[in-house]
Amino acid sequence: MTLRQRRDGGLPSKVITVSGPEAELVTRCRAGDVDAFEALYRQHSPRIYSLACRMAGSPQEGEDLLQEIFLQAYQKLHTFKGDAAIGTWLYRLALNHCLDFVRSRQARMTRLTSTLEAGRGIEPIASRDVAAARLDLERALQCLPSGYREAFVLHDVEGFDHKEVANMLGIAEGTSRSQVFKARAKLRALLRAAR
Repeated sequence: MTLRQRRDGGLPSKVITVSGPEAELVTRCRAGDVDAFEALYRQHSPRIYSLACRMAGSPQEGEDLLQEIFLQAYQKLHTFKGDAAIGTWLYRLALNHCLDFVRSRQARMTRLTSTLEAGRGIEPIASRDVAAARLDLERALQCLPSGYREAFVLHDVEGFDHKEVANMLGIAEGTSRSQVFKARAKLRALLRAAR
């Protein structure tokens, strides 16, 4: 992989070309080589699975998302242009798929909530034994509201800045900052309660 530096000595430009074993692997995958695609899966699935679990909020849904993401990658591999690393392309594809999943789930929950509120007006009762259970960070993340979890995972776990998070989630930059701040506070409270 070669990376061209700007002449002014500043940050590197976005021009990246893929070469070597990575380019060969992509070529073999495009030719239908199942072993090459399996190698691609083995190399990149742990990071993508981690993202999927955190965004979905559970390992089971994360596993389903992982399979959907790699199926989509297989179907769209012909669109990979090689202007970035294949891992970057896969990660972006995964992130977009996860965001679509979360938005779809939020829409379903909104419809369901509206139906329940219109019907009987019953308030759900939260489990009182949350403090008694030993929570690790992953379980605490699952307890966060989805908006907080998405912003927190993208910013604090995946390392995107607030402007990037805002663009990905379709929210204001200030909302991203607020959601990350609230997520941290809620996580601290959950983890303290678990002790």
